This record gives sequence, structure tokens and C-alpha cells, in this order.
Amino acid sequence: MERSLGGGHPEGRGVDPETAGRVWQGMSALVLERHNRRKAVSDALGMSFGRVKALRRLAGGPLTLRELAERLTCDPPYTTVIVDDLVRRGLAERITNPADRRSKLVHLTEEGEAKAALATGILTTPPEALLALPPEDLRALDRVLAKLLG
Repeated sequence: MERSLGGGHPEGRGVDPETAGRVWQGMSALVLERHNRRKAVSDALGMSFGRVKALRRLAGGPLTLRELAERLTCDPPYTTVIVDDLVRRGLAERITNPADRRSKLVHLTEEGEAKAALATGILTTPPEALLALPPEDLRALDRVLAKLLG
């Protein structure tokens, strides 16, 4: 018996759960295994992906340690370890928070901004296999992803 995976949406009616599972596994393998950029970006920057992630979050502007911890979805003590390492590397610094002089903000140095931009470039560059798709396949994939993410 076929079940609907669409949660009541017409696009999902009659979808074979086996097919949907195979598609999900394929997407996961494509992004997390075959074209996982985490190792490439960690190697290029010489740091763990957790620190790379912190750099990229800080590229949006200064944050308190608590805000950074929330955006990294990790606990504040571990966030402090990450920030201490970024400060030691000269990629970030703590500054007085103008909105609350009792607290500090973490912001990137020029070198930190450059490393964050490099990381973003590595992580957002599509793999050759995606670039080699025919334009109509790429547009179809774009439409499907927009539905899934929308």
C-alpha cells in the first residue's frame, strides 16, 4: 500500500516511501560523503570545522559569547574555548560591548574576515559534477530544492 509523504500537500500524494528514502539517502551521500567540504575547509584554514563555523558566524558582525554559542548550538564553555583559540590565532578579538559595558563582544580581525571569506568560498563552490549537469536538469533540481526548503 502506498502512503502519502506530503503531509496533505498534493505534490506528495502517492509517493513511494522507498523511492523517497532512496532520494534522501542519495542527497545525504552526495553532500555529506562525496562532496563534503568540511575536511577541505578545515585543511585549508588549519583548524577544526567548529572553529571555521564560528568564524563564519562572526563574519556577520560582532556577537556576545552567548549569542555565538546559540548560533553554534553548543554550550558557552566550549564556545569560550573556540573563541580563545581564534583570539590566539589573531583571527578574533574581544571588545567592550557598547550596549552593555559589563560584557564583551567577539569580532573578527582583518585576517579573521579573510579566513571567513575563504571558508565561505570553499563551502559554497559547487562540485564539478553539479556544474556539468545540463541546464534543464540544474533548473529542475533548483525548483525541487526550492520546494523542499521553502
